[in-house]
Amino acid sequence: MIAIANQKGGVGKTTTAINLATALAQDGERVLLIDLDPQGNASTGFGISRSDRANGVYTLLSEVSSPAEIARETLVKNLSIIPAESDLAGAEIELVSTGRREFRLRDSLDLLRSGEKEFSVVLIDCPPSLGLLTLNGLVAADGVLVPLQCEFFALEGISQLIRTIDMVGKALNPGLKLQGIVLTMFDRRNNLSELVAADARGFFGAQVYETMIPRNIRVSEAPSHGKPVLLYDPRSPGALAYGRLAAEFLARERSLGVQAPDGPTESPFEVTAR
Repeated sequence: MIAIANQKGGVGKTTTAINLATALAQDGERVLLIDLDPQGNASTGFGISRSDRANGVYTLLSEVSSPAEIARETLVKNLSIIPAESDLAGAEIELVSTGRREFRLRDSLDLLRSGEKEFSVVLIDCPPSLGLLTLNGLVAADGVLVPLQCEFFALEGISQLIRTIDMVGKALNPGLKLQGIVLTMFDRRNNLSELVAADARGFFGAQVYETMIPRNIRVSEAPSHGKPVLLYDPRSPGALAYGRLAAEFLARERSLGVQAPDGPTESPFEVTAR
């Protein structure tokens, strides 16, 4: 279970979630994509209209439900999605007064861990913020995949996310790791892209994926057609890059042998309150 997160918007987070999920499914993995972002862009990217999103992530958070029962098939074989309903926009406020508020998503996803393995990969598309929804995604995940736009401000802001991952790992989810960093919107004609890539690799080393996602108009056009770019234009540079990213992702996961973490069963906030 991998959370795809970055508190900065516009870095290619949802685009990466959509197309990585598609590429993994095309490689034969059974993939579940969870649209945890109230904007619902991942759902839109698969052509799911806002009027057709009942029983989605909000249902998963408000009551411990079986993800396998709520998940729906997409136009991509082997790929299912739990969409973001309109009610999800108010979930941040509702969760504040809810028991085990940081574990709501994890409690539901544990049904996948304990039962029959219906999905081999679960990707969680987190909101572009560090609120309770993102916290739920981080607590539920085994690792965090961070899309990093090749621009200065994106590199500057990633330190806050890394600190958050470290804090969540210490307090709520000891098994949580930084799964990797993906450089997005890379433009070889731009010296800044090269500099940001070099700085990221210099600081994070092997945690940065070799595959870089280039700026590509086809990647930007695909969501307006309700398709991942791998279906919209499979021969485009963006589609080919996501195919390589999926192969590198699987190789990395298999080499690490990621296991489900045994995290705490109670929120430290609740323990403190008692």
